[in-house]
Parts: sequence; structure tokens; C-alpha cells
Amino acid sequence: MAADEDLLWDADDKTMQMVPRLRRVGVTAGCLGFLGLLQRTDSNAAWVLYVGALHLLGEIAYWAWDRRRLIEARIVPGEADGPARLRLRRVGGQITEHDPYHVARVLIIHDNVHDLARLRLILHSRQLLFGRAGRPPALTTWRRTCPKAEVGDRAAHWGMPGIPD
Repeated sequence: MAADEDLLWDADDKTMQMVPRLRRVGVTAGCLGFLGLLQRTDSNAAWVLYVGALHLLGEIAYWAWDRRRLIEARIVPGEADGPARLRLRRVGGQITEHDPYHVARVLIIHDNVHDLARLRLILHSRQLLFGRAGRPPALTTWRRTCPKAEVGDRAAHWGMPGIPD
């Protein structure tokens, strides 16, 4: 294992994408307010309020899930000449360090259309971590860094090569 800082995974988009999400939530809240005013005039628009509220709950759930996605994985030297550690950085800003020997599986899923890949990382604690889309990394670096992990790659199960969805 390398003792210097080696970049294992680097996502292309490292932002939380809050502007489009806030725009969608704002439009939905505006429509709900308008339809709430229509509801006061005894119209039958109650189902639209329920659908809008469900949309807002879905956006909140997606925001909570997306902020946990990995945007960067590095191998860094351990403290006081100890063994190297795997540093994982998430979209929400959380940085955790793990022992590379505690990684159970690394799966790189290649996009069929673009030259991008997604990362799935499973730790021995059965914690499943997802990585945002980024350039496909070399599998040999992952194999060298995490010797006990099952490292592999596969093509995505959607779309046809060369034909966008």
C-alpha cells in the first residue's frame, strides 16, 4: 500500500445541486399555495395537494440520501507511522477514515454511453456507500489499496451503447 495521498475516486460533480432542488421545491410550494386557495372555494382539488405534499417529502428524502454520497476517496498515511487509512469525503462535507482492510467490496459500474462510472463500496460493517459519477479509476489501485476486498467492474444495466436514453 502506498503511504502518500493517492486519489482512488474523484466525482465530477462535487456540489449538492441545491439551486435546481430549491427551484423545484419553490415551484411545488407555490402550486400548493395556489391550489390551497382554490380549495377554499370548494373545488375538488384535494388530490393535487396530496400529490404536491408527497413530492415535497420525496425531495426531502432524496436530499437526505444524496448528501451522503461519496465524492472522493483517498488513501492517506496513518497517524504516527501507522498503517495507511482510507479517507472518504461525502457531498455534505462529512469526512470519515476507515481501515482499508475493512473494505469488503468495491464495484465500479461503467456508463454505457458516457465515459463515466459510479462507485459502490461495501464495508465489513455491511455499510453500503455510493459514489457520484466520475472518471473510471484503475482497478489495480483499488486492489493494491484494499487487499481483502472483492474488486470488480461491470457495465450498467440500462440503455444501449452509443444510444442515449
